[in-house]
Amino acid sequence: MTTTTTCCRLIMAALLATVLTGCFKDPDISLKVLSSDPNQVSGENVLLGLAGEDADSFSDTDQLEFWLNNSEIQPTIRTGRSGPEILVTGLVEGANRFEVHHTEYGPVDAVALTAHPVTGPIFSGPQQYPFVCTVTTELGKQPLVDTDGDTGFPVMDDSGNQIGLSKDCSIEPYVTFHYRTIDGNWAPLPEDGSRPDDMSTTVLSDGRTVDFIVRQERGTINRFIYSFATLAELGDDPWEASTENWNGRLLFHFDGGVGIGHSQGDISNSRALQPDTLQMGYAVIYSSGTRTGTHYNLQVGGETALMVKEHFVKRFGVPDYTVAIGGSGGGIQQYVYSQNHPDLLDGGVPQYSYPDMVTQIIHVGDCELLEYYMDATDRNNPKWQTTENRSLLVGLNSNDRYPDPFAEIKTMLGYSTAPGMTECIPAWRGLTPLVMNPKFGMADNQELMQPDGVMNDVRWSHYSDAKNIYGVDRSGEPRTLYDNVGVQYGLKALKDRHLTKAEFLKLNAEIGGWKQPSEMVQEGFPFIGSLSDVMADPTAFDPWSSRNMNLSPEGDNTPAPRTRGDRKAIKAAYTSGLVFNGQLNMPVIDWRHYLEEVLDMHNSHQSFSARQRIINRMGDAGNQVIWFTDARPTDYSDPSRPRPREEFNQTWMALEVLDEWITNIQENPDQSIAENRPGTAVDACFETNGDLIESGDGVWNGILDEGRAGTCTERFPTYTTSRMVAGGPIEGSVFQCKLTPVPAALARGIYGSVNFTRQEINRLKEIFPNGVCNYSAPGKGRHGR
Repeated sequence: MTTTTTCCRLIMAALLATVLTGCFKDPDISLKVLSSDPNQVSGENVLLGLAGEDADSFSDTDQLEFWLNNSEIQPTIRTGRSGPEILVTGLVEGANRFEVHHTEYGPVDAVALTAHPVTGPIFSGPQQYPFVCTVTTELGKQPLVDTDGDTGFPVMDDSGNQIGLSKDCSIEPYVTFHYRTIDGNWAPLPEDGSRPDDMSTTVLSDGRTVDFIVRQERGTINRFIYSFATLAELGDDPWEASTENWNGRLLFHFDGGVGIGHSQGDISNSRALQPDTLQMGYAVIYSSGTRTGTHYNLQVGGETALMVKEHFVKRFGVPDYTVAIGGSGGGIQQYVYSQNHPDLLDGGVPQYSYPDMVTQIIHVGDCELLEYYMDATDRNNPKWQTTENRSLLVGLNSNDRYPDPFAEIKTMLGYSTAPGMTECIPAWRGLTPLVMNPKFGMADNQELMQPDGVMNDVRWSHYSDAKNIYGVDRSGEPRTLYDNVGVQYGLKALKDRHLTKAEFLKLNAEIGGWKQPSEMVQEGFPFIGSLSDVMADPTAFDPWSSRNMNLSPEGDNTPAPRTRGDRKAIKAAYTSGLVFNGQLNMPVIDWRHYLEEVLDMHNSHQSFSARQRIINRMGDAGNQVIWFTDARPTDYSDPSRPRPREEFNQTWMALEVLDEWITNIQENPDQSIAENRPGTAVDACFETNGDLIESGDGVWNGILDEGRAGTCTERFPTYTTSRMVAGGPIEGSVFQCKLTPVPAALARGIYGSVNFTRQEINRLKEIFPNGVCNYSAPGKGRHGR
């Protein structure tokens, strides 16, 4: 054998040994953050996992070393639903670096992490102060002392003595156990570990029958109260967070209402402990910060939602998927958060939804203006004494069998009235002052804030609540959205010959607009004061908030000034994501009871407003399904409060359809959301008892198209808004329209077959000196920008 051959064999053997031991090739292992975006970690811990072709080969962590900020640590390694999970504690606020090393190969991967305080904020900007704590009344817990200053909520010891102030309303998390009784109530689980005789059982989604016991963890995240609810077993340790009976599905229950901040809010246990989903094995999470009755700043709400889910994942592990339910503002959050935070949710059931709330300001802000016009300004016109005629202006439904509670007072004081009401009155009365008037509003327990009177300086309006988004003007006042310049109220009624030209011109000359918030004064009765105040001073009666309107003096022929919205605020509403622009990144089943007869604020056309926005943005709405369930016949036994019939809840059916839909998406990631739709995920409408009326692609025809009405369209009439009556689109997202000079509008045929005299045209020019709304124009006229 030659020396050359021997050398070659030695080299080949060495190369083979090198390949076998892997010395030439670092393992394909990478770190992934499971609990949040790496730059949006809150608190001192984070949950990570391993990815890559070789990750499974190194599941034996004896081969791995973990380093945090240049120090070796021993994280908690646990088995997750889709692989090993690494819970790392000890993060410092700000920048962190976590590394994984292999004992043989050295450093394998590293990830940069940015940690924020669990009290927030992460990205929503300076937090709102003063801030009223509610953990004392909601949970019976005293907040932690967290400020040395003189502003905050008082913290008491066990003897009732004040020991300090709380600025963030934080408490330490705590756990309680509950069980479901056989008669359908919640009761505290005995602490001695015994099984109560009245405990019910439940059948999980996998078919197992288990005791219906729930572990509920409560605490504070981002200053708001949170709740985690999961099925548990007798004898569970409170902090072991058992997942034996968890089916892997996580339900985020969002909540509705209308609030304007400065409060920690309250927690609805009927939602936080939602039995219909818990009984199947879902985990349910909830936060007072994702309840729009606490605030309507959905930037703060989205931030809170991310943080609450993050801490659930760190406690329990990564869910198979996350789905949401929630009505009204809870439905809005699903649309808006899917757009703004596409990794938060995998699907949703928006109930009684709107596309968003800020674009409701557009037409809801018209309600009091129009009702005041019909009641007071044009009080001598008998047309407004017919309830149905009032819908010609407001667009919303009206009902003679639902009488205005203030009709008698109106008549006594010389105002016009009608036998019934439009939706503007029972549904929306008072929303304009709540959104716009900085002098109207309060928070429960605000009188406890220190120093005394600190709450007196609060600017109670939605614009102030979200001033981090809208910005402030040169005088320091929050910028505002409402705009009605160029709006031709009653245009459709004019074209349909339900308004005369004289009525149309008078309406638009005298309707006026809203004062700027800085000019507003406190509200009158029925918002502030009592009926006796009205008897002493009739001007105290002001259900329209007319004292805060811009109106022409009586007898003055000069058109009343309209309100101009702030362009920067409008732009910010879009760029911040407060407006749902139609970008829907998950499957939804938009479900509602049909409540038009009771003039409920959750009017039916809103589902289709969302659909049109989705179509505008994405080309089709294949990821949105619309279901209506009838709630008629209405019970009119109490005329002051008509009641819908006993209602069937389609939500639980929708969740099962979503389970199949989401599973399809996970198994077929190369297909679109619409391509993964199961056969049950189709538009439909249902009887009051839940029986199917009709389903299929064409059941809602005739709403967004000019085609023949579908079966559900005929069965469930939808109504419009004041801006749709004025020529605006159903998507309802035009804050400030594109203006067209009156002569150009006439030339375009915007008034249909109505012909104006030269004198009437001159009056139109006086009313609309800058032009009239052209909703067909591109740019801001169509999309509000």
